[in-house]
Amino acid sequence: MPRIAKIFSAATIGLDSYPVEVEVDIGAGLPSFTIVGLPDKAIDESKERIRAAIKNSFAEFPTHRLTVNLAPADMKKEGPSFDLPMAAGILVADQQISHSPELEQSLFVGELSLNGELRHVNGILPIAIFAGQSGYKRLYLPEVNAYEAALVGGIEVVAVKSLCQLVKHLRGEEIIKEYKGERRKLKTSNNLDYDFSYIAGQEQAKRALEIAAAGSHNILLSGPPGSGKTLLARTLPTILPDMDDDEMIEVTKIFSIAGMFREGADTLISERPFRSPHHTTSNVALIGGGQWPRPGEISLSHRGVLFLDEFPEFPRHVLEALRQPLEDGVVTVSRAQGSLEFPAKFLLVAAQNPCPCGYMSDPEKNCACTPTQVLRYEKKISGPLKDRIDIHIEVPRIKYEELKSNQSGESSKSVKVRVMSARGRQAARFKGTKIKTNAEMGARDVKTHCVLGDTAEKMLGQAVDSMQLSARVYHRLLKIARTIADLAGEEIIGSAHIAEALQYRPKEKKY
Repeated sequence: MPRIAKIFSAATIGLDSYPVEVEVDIGAGLPSFTIVGLPDKAIDESKERIRAAIKNSFAEFPTHRLTVNLAPADMKKEGPSFDLPMAAGILVADQQISHSPELEQSLFVGELSLNGELRHVNGILPIAIFAGQSGYKRLYLPEVNAYEAALVGGIEVVAVKSLCQLVKHLRGEEIIKEYKGERRKLKTSNNLDYDFSYIAGQEQAKRALEIAAAGSHNILLSGPPGSGKTLLARTLPTILPDMDDDEMIEVTKIFSIAGMFREGADTLISERPFRSPHHTTSNVALIGGGQWPRPGEISLSHRGVLFLDEFPEFPRHVLEALRQPLEDGVVTVSRAQGSLEFPAKFLLVAAQNPCPCGYMSDPEKNCACTPTQVLRYEKKISGPLKDRIDIHIEVPRIKYEELKSNQSGESSKSVKVRVMSARGRQAARFKGTKIKTNAEMGARDVKTHCVLGDTAEKMLGQAVDSMQLSARVYHRLLKIARTIADLAGEEIIGSAHIAEALQYRPKEKKY
């Protein structure tokens, strides 16, 4: 009589999961344990974990020829999350657990320790979403991952502490109750170190950040060392609007796959990400990829802020890789076995000095750089990449009178109210589409929603001709003007809005 069993599991490629059938056959022959189906080293090593876990869970490990197939066999499998389904399949094939219809409606995921306890695995949230969409009724997974799966709803979550507990449950001896988790938001940090009211002066830069936050426009801060560029960038998240449910699911899903979502029970990440990679960061770390493609820093900052300090110090090939994500809102990672897409709708905040020594634009200190050094420094950032940055703003040195002043500026809370009001107008405008902010508009959307007054249209036409602006810059100017008009509560873009938008173009420098 054939001794064969089939247990269902799932694996994740990119941000999406796909089904994996764990087939187990126990046949005649010398004792052996073989795993096929393109497993990686972690899966191959699971043989010893499974053997020890079964023995230490008061069950018997079969002393026959044991073959496990992970189907589909042409898709590479990675990670230790198949330990639990393989162990369950072995026990069912060996008739230590009776086969039941419940197994055909269940998904198993988990890593085993040598004593049979279940350990945390990454990427549970996309697997739970897949299970619910594919019609599975329940999901067996480690207890430490239960809160994450419970965020999805529509599927019964069974939190398992150990293989021994699972065996007793499947035998009907000790039933594990369904895990009931309440979806809550992850508490925000409310970091009091950053607030607009703490920034002395820099009113023009704060206005530029307000526009950037309202329309999700990329911004480049340029100024001498110590002028407050980093402080301004780190304060930007305090005026960004709160994420909606869809955005929280998207962000939590990315952090789950990256193995960075272990904050606590029953929580969704509700605080917009702020990522600040060092300028020595590699191309793969920033963009994403690897032998088993994983999201990079730009995907981890999805729906949040990506801050690149010392912008020209990043390797040129790393910066040039930002072009597609900035334009399309996604990053495509291509490998021999196929291509994957990771979301990358982030707000880029870049900061740089005007020259290598940093004092070219400083009225108080003399620049020690030669024209050749300055030109070489400027050329580290290509023209096409600069074109993709909507707002360019100079951040001058703060004067002593502003530093010693006891008058606090406008708080982040009050600025956030205006930003949320502008975002509300955009939400109403783009209702029924995938667009959330003005920066995401395409050429057709710009024509539809960026209606100019007569004076504004004339002003913009003169600016395009005299400044020799590209088509990309023309559309970005309209998007910025649309955001400025939204902040002012006006539907028609006026000449004042165009004039302010033109101020945020990069200034021509004479060396």
